[in-house]
Amino acid sequence: MRPDPSAALRHRTVAAPAGRLHLVEQGTGPLVLLIHGFPESWYSWRHQLPALAAAGYRAVAVDVRGYGRSSEPAGADAYRLLDLAEDNVAVVRALGEETAVLVGHDWGSNIASASALLHPGVFTAVALLSVPYAPPGGPRPTDVFSRIGGPGEEFYVSYFQEPGRAEAEIEPDVRGWLAGFYAALSADTMPAADEPDPHFVARDGGRLRDRFPADSRPAWLTDDVLDFYAAQFEHTGLTGALNRYRAVDRDWEDLAPHRGAPITQPSLFIGGTRDASTTWMSDAIDAFPTTLPALSASHLLDGCGHWVQQERPEETNRLLADWLATLTPSSS
Repeated sequence: MRPDPSAALRHRTVAAPAGRLHLVEQGTGPLVLLIHGFPESWYSWRHQLPALAAAGYRAVAVDVRGYGRSSEPAGADAYRLLDLAEDNVAVVRALGEETAVLVGHDWGSNIASASALLHPGVFTAVALLSVPYAPPGGPRPTDVFSRIGGPGEEFYVSYFQEPGRAEAEIEPDVRGWLAGFYAALSADTMPAADEPDPHFVARDGGRLRDRFPADSRPAWLTDDVLDFYAAQFEHTGLTGALNRYRAVDRDWEDLAPHRGAPITQPSLFIGGTRDASTTWMSDAIDAFPTTLPALSASHLLDGCGHWVQQERPEETNRLLADWLATLTPSSS
């Protein structure tokens, strides 16, 4: 279905536990919240907003706390999944609705999963992009991440843990760093499938960007798109975004009462065959019959990288619209 060009984007801010959340919405009908990941913004859903509006939904893309025009609370504890789930509930209420469908990508997938798990009466269905659902539990996350990588190497999540360290690398050249990070995870600019992927580790004493693809830009990342993202982070800095990584051990503690819990609402998964998230977490995908018992479908897009809704927007739009149509009639 063709997007309706006459349905304009509407920007607004709403009150939430974070303080202020910036939203961009398009269309009318059942509410669909779109939750981005790192390092992105509401703009990551620029292709989905008009498509879902044309399909008869009220599509709302959120700037997660710490991003864009949303508030940036101080301290890593303010970026726990419990708090981000409460932000999503506040958005639903501020928009005058009782329930919503959630669609999350990357960290947004984890935020959407936690929101659906903690507030099943509010979030009636959940679509997860790139990062599959894994129930709370297992070893402490930072203990796991510290064991990833070879001798003299440090996994990127561990690298992000120390306040100020990654900021010192990124903020002198935000645009260049973002371009390299996006390229490292895009299918057309990452290493060939049979080559080792070094882009998620830093050598001891080195920087993460030292292993980014050199002078390589994925097809989806035009100058206009990169300029938008760069302007956002040049204005806000990266600390709010990076604090999500620094809260993972608190999540592990907070969600302990939900260890092993499935998400029982209708669900959908879309990932890429060339995304490290779907290979590292292949066991989580295999466990979907238990962890997502109401899963409608799991789609792995052949030759697609991590940024599925930007690398493959038309395919992603079709899969989302088809799935949403099975949940509830739209307003079209």
